Amino acid sequence: MTTVRHHRVVIVGGGTAGISVAARLRRRGVTDIALIEPSEHHYYQPLWTLVGSGLAKAGETVRPQGKLIPDSVTWIRDRATSADPDNRIIALASGDTVAYDQLVMAPGLQLDFDAVPGLAESVGRNGVSSNYRYDLAPRTWEFIQRVRGGTAIFTMPTGPIKCGGAPQKIAYLAADWWRREGLLDATRIIMVLPTPTIFSQPDWAKALEKVVADYGIEVRNESQLVEVDGDSRRAVILNNKSGTKETIDYDLLHAVPPQSAPDWLKGTALADPASPFGYLAVDQYTLQSTRWPEVFALGDVANLPTSKTGAAIRKQVPVVVANMLAARRREPLPARYDGYTSCPLVTAHNRMLLAEFDYLLKPRPSFPVIDTMQPRYDMWLLKRYGLPALYWHGMLRGLV
Repeated sequence: MTTVRHHRVVIVGGGTAGISVAARLRRRGVTDIALIEPSEHHYYQPLWTLVGSGLAKAGETVRPQGKLIPDSVTWIRDRATSADPDNRIIALASGDTVAYDQLVMAPGLQLDFDAVPGLAESVGRNGVSSNYRYDLAPRTWEFIQRVRGGTAIFTMPTGPIKCGGAPQKIAYLAADWWRREGLLDATRIIMVLPTPTIFSQPDWAKALEKVVADYGIEVRNESQLVEVDGDSRRAVILNNKSGTKETIDYDLLHAVPPQSAPDWLKGTALADPASPFGYLAVDQYTLQSTRWPEVFALGDVANLPTSKTGAAIRKQVPVVVANMLAARRREPLPARYDGYTSCPLVTAHNRMLLAEFDYLLKPRPSFPVIDTMQPRYDMWLLKRYGLPALYWHGMLRGLV
């Protein structure tokens, strides 16, 4: 029998964005909030790069979902399967439906391993891994340690992905470990990037070019992984500019899969027609839907011209909450998101750059008296210990 529920606020997604919005709304006195999330576990994904390089344990990155959802928020442990914004209804896998007065879309994105022929079948074995999955990050570290020379390939797909710096951070950490083991000179490292430059923000791009040169990494710009033969340990790299393909034998392949909005969202009216990946259409400043004023979206699923990072979400959450409250009162939306994002670029086992910038690629430093364009030990400590504590004890509680 189908159950129809109604809540004043419905949040789709129990990740970083969904729980942070729920916590802030509760602190502002909003009641009758429901959060739709099927997973029993919640992950702090930014630490997976360090798991993949042996600098953190996977168990540090996971906690029970039920302990993080704010008190008095109804947890609907089900999976959303469609959205009908005209009738203000979310359909669930169980067959139930949830109606809302206001909707927050924060379901994150999906990893499309199947989009690269051979990748889904190869990942997790024969030297192929990806830090983008909880179960695979420890495998990355296993494979890095097995390399005693040869060829290692690190790839980034085309299109928007979460944490755009992660595909190259693991290359630097692996190179750092091989150097400390006396293996760097015997190891050919190839980094495959779809972009014309190593990083979108030019100041940090210059700093990363020095890191790449120091490790002797070969960079293939405007290129992508298009095929994997896991049994033969061969990867096919396409140069998007020239159209030529190169087949490379590898000892290790760290592959970041193409990413997109969840399949169930791509065909809904909420999807942005301008996004080939199905990300949702919102005003880039107010984060309100461009068609339905009672709908807001943030985090990885929003089609915004900025990097998809946890730091971006931290700045988006207060904007969404302030504008939701104003919309309830039928007042002009007061808060604006300027595109701030941050990418902690770990360059060695004890060094990190901190890239922070906005929609205009203008630097937005949180520590203006510190030169975060240079690899620093204090920034490494922030990444390893400070940011996880800020996440679990501040962000998810609606405090920062």
